[in-house]
Amino acid sequence: MNSTTKKGIIAVLVIILVLLVDQVSKIWVKTHMALYDMIHITDWFKIYFVENNGMAFGIEAIGKLFLSLFRIIAVGAIIVYLIRIVKENYKIGFIACIALVLAGASGNIIDSVFYGVFFQASYPGHVASVVPFGEGYASFLHGKVVDMFYFPIIEGTYPNWFPVLGGKEFLFFRFIFNIADSAISVGVVLLLIFYRKTLSYSLLSKKDKEKLDRER
Repeated sequence: MNSTTKKGIIAVLVIILVLLVDQVSKIWVKTHMALYDMIHITDWFKIYFVENNGMAFGIEAIGKLFLSLFRIIAVGAIIVYLIRIVKENYKIGFIACIALVLAGASGNIIDSVFYGVFFQASYPGHVASVVPFGEGYASFLHGKVVDMFYFPIIEGTYPNWFPVLGGKEFLFFRFIFNIADSAISVGVVLLLIFYRKTLSYSLLSKKDKEKLDRER
C-alpha cells in the first residue's frame, strides 16, 4: 500500500468517524429529549437540546434554502479539493484537518436535507419520533440542525460601573453546538496554527507553484 492510498484511507476514516458520532448523538437527542430540555452534567457542561436554521453554533443570518444549497456546493468543492491534496501527497496532518472540516460540514447538511422529512417536529413537552419519508415537519432541504452541547463556563453580572452593560447578565461560553460544529472549528484552528503556509500553497495555480518552487 503506497503513501497516497494510506492517506486517502485515513481521510475517509476521519470523515466516517465524525459523521457517525455526530449523527448518533443528534438522533439520540432528537428522539429522547423535547425541545429545550436540559440534562445537567456539571455546572459548566450541559446537554441542552435546541434546533437552528443557520450556521455553526446556532448563528442565523440567511434563508434556509439558500443556506442548504450553499452547504451542498461548499461540500462538493471541499471533496474535490481533498481528493486533489491526497493525490498530490500532502502531509497527513493537513489532509486530516481538511477531512475534519468536510465531515463537519457534511454532518450539518444531513440535518438540513433529511431531518425535516424523517422526523416529527420537536417542541417543548414533545419528544419527536421517526416518521415515514415525507411525513416529517418540513420539506426536503428545510430541516433544522440539532445542537446540544452547552458550556456556560462563567456566569455572572457585569458590575454597575461597567460601560453600557453594567448590571446585565454575563455568560461565557453561551453558544450551543454539536459534533459537526466542533469538527469544523478544530479543523480550521489547526489549519491556521500549523498549516497556514501549506494551505496557501495548495490553493496556488500550477504555474504559480512551479514559480515558487524554483525560487526556493
